[in-house]
Amino acid sequence: MDDEDGYFPEPIAATYDESSSDMFAPDAVGPVVDFLAERAGGGRALELGVGTGRIALPLAARGVPVHGIDLSRAMVARLRAKPGGDAIGVTIGDFATTKVDGDFSVAYLVFNTIMNLTTQDAQVACFRNVAGHLAPGGCFVVEVMVPELRKLPPGQHAVPFHVGAERLGFDTYDVATQAMSSHHVRVADGQATYFEIPFRYVWPAELDLMARLAGLRLRERWEGWAREPFTHDSGRHVSVWEKPAH
Repeated sequence: MDDEDGYFPEPIAATYDESSSDMFAPDAVGPVVDFLAERAGGGRALELGVGTGRIALPLAARGVPVHGIDLSRAMVARLRAKPGGDAIGVTIGDFATTKVDGDFSVAYLVFNTIMNLTTQDAQVACFRNVAGHLAPGGCFVVEVMVPELRKLPPGQHAVPFHVGAERLGFDTYDVATQAMSSHHVRVADGQATYFEIPFRYVWPAELDLMARLAGLRLRERWEGWAREPFTHDSGRHVSVWEKPAH
């Protein structure tokens, strides 16, 4: 990771909203904002990996004060250019270790962003960093996929997630190290571009242990933002850990 913007430099930031347009749709954003606003309870919210403001902007529009942390200046520049973007405080830095002033009622990591921390140590540090920012009784909300290892037959290490005439995407897994990478191929005007983003996949039980190490405890876990039950067939989860009030 040589770029000062981490894994989201200017070329990716420039097309991020368009390439993830389905995640910006009102029916995708609304339930997230409802869930987080309820848990903010009139207090402040801290978004780790605030990016271009997909969640921060509508959450702030609901009256929740939001502060963001992000390593990518290119992504934050897109946030700043949007209506209301200047009202979102942002600290540039690695969200596993970066400190900001004050405390928060809720902190959150959405859309698999916990996996942008590519070592277990960094993920543990993130939980400890969040715990230090939460007010007593505050909570940490994480939305992340369940690793899709059940889709891997023996000898295969790749799982496609999008196949189309203009875009191809697939994930590769290393089950020995829990490393994975998302590979993206885009075709425009007869020219193909390729980029890769590394991740570290993480299991729900592993996240629970990280939370315990940080002094947090599991309060609830759902399959999605509409509070669907989490089951053995769920492909993702929304988990909430709380900081004890005393």
